[in-house]
Amino acid sequence: MASTSDFRNGLCIEYNNDLYTIVEFQHVKPGKGPAFVRTKLKSLTSGKVVDNTFNSGVKVTTARVERRAHQFLYKDDIGYHFMDSGTFEQVALPESIINAPELLKDGQEVDVIYHSEIEKALNCELPASVELQITYTEPGIRGDTATNATKPATLETGAEIRVPLFINQDEKIKVNTQTKEYMERVK
Repeated sequence: MASTSDFRNGLCIEYNNDLYTIVEFQHVKPGKGPAFVRTKLKSLTSGKVVDNTFNSGVKVTTARVERRAHQFLYKDDIGYHFMDSGTFEQVALPESIINAPELLKDGQEVDVIYHSEIEKALNCELPASVELQITYTEPGIRGDTATNATKPATLETGAEIRVPLFINQDEKIKVNTQTKEYMERVK
């Protein structure tokens, strides 16, 4: 159990029969009335972000979660298979708990978040950005750069994203895993 005075970014709590992590919090002491804590909570199971206000001094149940490094191996009918980098055990995870499965390539390092008490995988997070090679894109037309024009490009994982016109086939690019958008060219 923890009080609202124990809140900090990253703390995992049980709330409304779900596990949430605190993204932001702010203690508010208005001139009139009791103090309260305004929070932004992110669900570890669904990924939804909700705003909530707790009265000051309220007790909440904390949950122990662990981040463990895993390496992506392959995908089959069962799900996505990962190997724990510490124990070398293999685990199969469903696509629904992976934040960007279309950007996974063989050997990719990810963090799998486990609920410590029941040893259940809650979420699988890719790094903030990944470097992927473009396997196919149309050539850019010279002089077509008056605006931020983009064109479709197919990546080595099979995902399709929009890239600027100056990007060519067989180039490596950096892709944001949250927005699934082009970030920059890798030299």
